[in-house]
Amino acid sequence: MNFKELFDFLHQLQQNNSKEWMDANRKWYTSLRKDFIAWLDDLDYTMAKLDEEYYPTPGKKGINRINNNLMFHPNKPVYKDHFGAGLDKAPNSADFYIEVGVKQCLLAGGFWRPEPKTLRSIREGIDYNGEELQAILDKPKFKRFFGELYEDERLKKPPKGFTKDHPHIELLKNKTFAVVHELDKEDVLKPNFKEKMKEVYLEMLPFRRYLNQAVFL
Repeated sequence: MNFKELFDFLHQLQQNNSKEWMDANRKWYTSLRKDFIAWLDDLDYTMAKLDEEYYPTPGKKGINRINNNLMFHPNKPVYKDHFGAGLDKAPNSADFYIEVGVKQCLLAGGFWRPEPKTLRSIREGIDYNGEELQAILDKPKFKRFFGELYEDERLKKPPKGFTKDHPHIELLKNKTFAVVHELDKEDVLKPNFKEKMKEVYLEMLPFRRYLNQAVFL
């Protein structure tokens, strides 16, 4: 995958974010998308060898649409400023997300504002064994890679069914359970980018598996 060319395309797209420009450069976009899918397929194979519970996810299934959803977000640009994809994408599970873009590049995973049933299951998992999740979050290497949980909307009061003196009340107030490892553009362009992704994937794995276990209990 020629990420230098991908960055060039995305930069030009954001300078000319319109259907007219995209139509005129459709062949360029299609070629890059094809290469990105092939790169995802190779990454999918690599990750499957790292994790025996990995859920095979072909690049065509994992890649996100480049069009923004203007029906629900009419003020957004027509096109996104990044290529994104989710791997290890089992139904109703915390996938491993990749984003390569003009403004940011990142590796992430978890649940972003899950639907109420899933969120309830995660909170019940924390109620049952929050010590395990806290231990994962407190691990020094995990903190170096991800810092804290992704900062998003939180409840001001305890969620229904939980008291304010619950030992894990601060975790329970979260609406999003995800972590992010930010990358520089230079990280993506380095020859060892895949090795970096493998390291991040493995460090994130206990966190994602904890969430999936809570959801599927």
